[in-house]
Amino acid sequence: MGGPLESNVLEGNVLIGDTPYIRLRLSADCTNPSDYGCERQGNPTNYINPIKSARVRTVQSFNFKYGKLEIRAKIPTGEWLWPALWLMPKLNQYGTWPASGEIDLMESRGNLDYTAGGQQIGVEHVGTTMHFGPYPALNGYEEANEGKVSPKGQGFNKDFHLYQLEWTPDFIKFSVDNEQVMLREGNFWELGRFDERDPGAFNPWSSGGKMAPFDQEFYILMNVAVGGTNGFFPDNGINANGNKPWQNGSPTAPRDFWNARDDWLPSWKLNENNSSEASLQVDYVRVWGSMIRDLLAFFKLFVFDTFRVTLDAIHRQGYVRIM
Repeated sequence: MGGPLESNVLEGNVLIGDTPYIRLRLSADCTNPSDYGCERQGNPTNYINPIKSARVRTVQSFNFKYGKLEIRAKIPTGEWLWPALWLMPKLNQYGTWPASGEIDLMESRGNLDYTAGGQQIGVEHVGTTMHFGPYPALNGYEEANEGKVSPKGQGFNKDFHLYQLEWTPDFIKFSVDNEQVMLREGNFWELGRFDERDPGAFNPWSSGGKMAPFDQEFYILMNVAVGGTNGFFPDNGINANGNKPWQNGSPTAPRDFWNARDDWLPSWKLNENNSSEASLQVDYVRVWGSMIRDLLAFFKLFVFDTFRVTLDAIHRQGYVRIM
């Protein structure tokens, strides 16, 4: 992502009714223009997301295939925060998402008491998922989606935990604190039941091996998102501090979310301990690889042992800057 959203990068701020019309240009070194990551313009029917948050990715510095990944991290506390540790393919060898795969090592939600179907899905739950399929509507993630639940009152926001991936030419294994959460042994076309779900669908991995599409180089991402309308925060979820302030199908979801900030923003505790409660804190990232060049590239990137992806919110003209 580019630099922080500050006053010197805002252009032509006006109000049309109650809607900000803001054209924001981030610094010239913006590294990810996809999904309007470098420039975004709002109007009365197209709302600019009210939150900007942090992401670290290694696509330009470190990619690897097979080996072991271990990240020691502490997830944030705060309603509607969405921390994630994940991997994406360096190249879309088999086509655009999800044909070339996605590996979600850890995803969670910052809500303290948040349930769906009677199960905790907030800070007491961390999930791991693999996305794969020939096209977005035909995604096999439901066959590769598991989670771990903490004892009541001992959420994953209380301390640092180990999120681990073991990736070989024969299987992918996910663990939390050395306890296996999910194991998948390849043959993802059969696993996704794609012939049954869409007879005649093209198999993009027919020329690949057993682990395709997870037989290519991937890079690491670490980020904190906020809210969203893709269903990760379900409309039927029950939040102890009040219902979700937006509906996933609403065209005004960003506005509805922001208008309810007096309810959820205090839970982020932004003015306490340098916003540490609302931060995804990462102690270390370690990779054991089968290729010396991969390790050398990795150590060149991570020349420090400890760092933290920090959420430092600043109110500015009705917006919150999170960097």
